[in-house]
Amino acid sequence: MTASSRLPPALNIITLATFAASLSARALDPVLPHVADDFGISIATAASFASVFAFTFAIIQPVLGAAADLFGKARLMVVCLMLLGVANILGAMSTSFWLLFASRILAGIGSGGVFPVALSLTSDLVGPEKRQIAIGRTLMGSMTGNLLGASVSGLIGDFLGWRGVLAVLGVLVIVASAAVLMGFRGAALTQPPRTNLAALRHGYRTIFANPNVFCYAAVFLEGCCVLGLFPYIASFLFDLGETSLSIAGIVIAGFAIGGLVYTLTVSRLLPRIGVNGMMIAGAALVGLQLMAVAAGPGWKLQTLSLIFMGWGFYMIHGCLQVFASELSVEARATALSLHSFFFFMGQTIGPIAYGFGILHAGKTPTLLAAAAVIIALGFVCAKLLRQTRPADAAARPDVAP
Repeated sequence: MTASSRLPPALNIITLATFAASLSARALDPVLPHVADDFGISIATAASFASVFAFTFAIIQPVLGAAADLFGKARLMVVCLMLLGVANILGAMSTSFWLLFASRILAGIGSGGVFPVALSLTSDLVGPEKRQIAIGRTLMGSMTGNLLGASVSGLIGDFLGWRGVLAVLGVLVIVASAAVLMGFRGAALTQPPRTNLAALRHGYRTIFANPNVFCYAAVFLEGCCVLGLFPYIASFLFDLGETSLSIAGIVIAGFAIGGLVYTLTVSRLLPRIGVNGMMIAGAALVGLQLMAVAAGPGWKLQTLSLIFMGWGFYMIHGCLQVFASELSVEARATALSLHSFFFFMGQTIGPIAYGFGILHAGKTPTLLAAAAVIIALGFVCAKLLRQTRPADAAARPDVAP
């Protein structure tokens, strides 16, 4: 029997939740040129929809992480899924730039309460020895959602426009939230939360006293250098004469396909090259693909590059998620929410930094600089991060040494 087959059944429900939340994450990226045309704004201004989604996702994390530890993780996930679905539908009805902007803020809050809490639930259910494989299962839901969200939104955009994209995804997310709610009713999760405000304060001290807290800086740079690129991919294709939104969706979906490749290979790669090897190899693979995209190949080669980029990205990102899950036991939801805070702050700054770089230095130098940063990051992470037992693990007799 394989390790993955012995994972708790409740992971299937958690995976469904991450799938539903991730449908909306990259939904607007393939249709941004049309959004820009409708509102009479530049593509760089339209990219602010990605930035505000990421920024809201980020700044809400400390609040949502504490709320999950205080009031219950599963309950918070379902409420946030419903909010995300409603936000998408409101976005579809927006009549101005600012109304759509406000709807993306609500969507960021809704999405922000799902994925980090899902990782925390996964970490509660599975011990450290199988945690990276279990997180890979959770990531499969997220990657599948990203894949369908990006590819289907491009297809829907060609027929129904960007408003149709948000309306369809909004309805799908609400339906999924109802399914997750029914699934959690019969799932064996964890004991009711016993966290209080004093324990949360102690949890923050435990988290930031851990030397592996460097993983937060690492995910910030990841978000900046990798995910900050995505709002510009459709415009890069437009510059090459490829104006089909479906093609833009396919190219962006390549990243999610790479993520799925990671989930299928992590259980084999990890024992062979170890955590350090995963981080170095993953960062190098991402850097090489950023260089390839900088060369401006056709959409088919860009799709292939995005597949390899996604595979490499999740090789390093999956390791960083495990390090974040082991910063604290008692405040695990808080630790993983902070992980998402820094990651999405990187995604907030990333499109702005790319826009500035492309405007003042050009596309190729900007992408090459991002490639150099991400490759260096892999080596730095391998040197600084070490797998250690959380300082507050002794307070939990159910946590294995």
